[in-house]
Amino acid sequence: MGNREDLLAGAKRCLMEKGYSGTTARDIAAAAGTSLAAIGYHFRTTKALLDAALIEAMEEWGKEIEQTLAADAALDGAPAQRFEATWTRIIESFDRLRPLWAIQFELIAQMDRLPELREAFATANRQAKLGLAAIFEHLDPAADERRAMAVGAFYQALLGGMAAQWLVDPEQAPSARDLLDALRTIGAGLGTR
Repeated sequence: MGNREDLLAGAKRCLMEKGYSGTTARDIAAAAGTSLAAIGYHFRTTKALLDAALIEAMEEWGKEIEQTLAADAALDGAPAQRFEATWTRIIESFDRLRPLWAIQFELIAQMDRLPELREAFATANRQAKLGLAAIFEHLDPAADERRAMAVGAFYQALLGGMAAQWLVDPEQAPSARDLLDALRTIGAGLGTR
């Protein structure tokens, strides 16, 4: 790896260990085995490096979830069984990726003071919605972007809400079975199956 890649890897480690606001340029340089000057050379600022590392970490998590969902989609069984299996795996990932979720909530709380981060999150948010619609429901945004955005927004709300509940109190957060039962109850109330 080169200095740039080492810096990104070091910044991701620091983000997971110290959080966004707790990570310093010295922390990253030490974790990456590079000089402080390398941060300026490759990223101009520590903040730009942290933003890039966070976006890369979120993309890696997204790819991991996509692989999980692809594996679950290949399972035989009813859609309800696949839904429950998928959400079981997603919930299990919260424990391993707790710092990543905590950082996202930390940054959302600071969004008004970080306009460039708001813009990066807004772009990532749009892509996440389309990706979630494609992954969960196999919707093609090119065929019906409005529907894909709406369905993706639903899954994104469910995902973010589950992460928030799990961060606060993992013992009381809903299980995959609880989510499935809730959807069935809501669907019945709406007159759907």
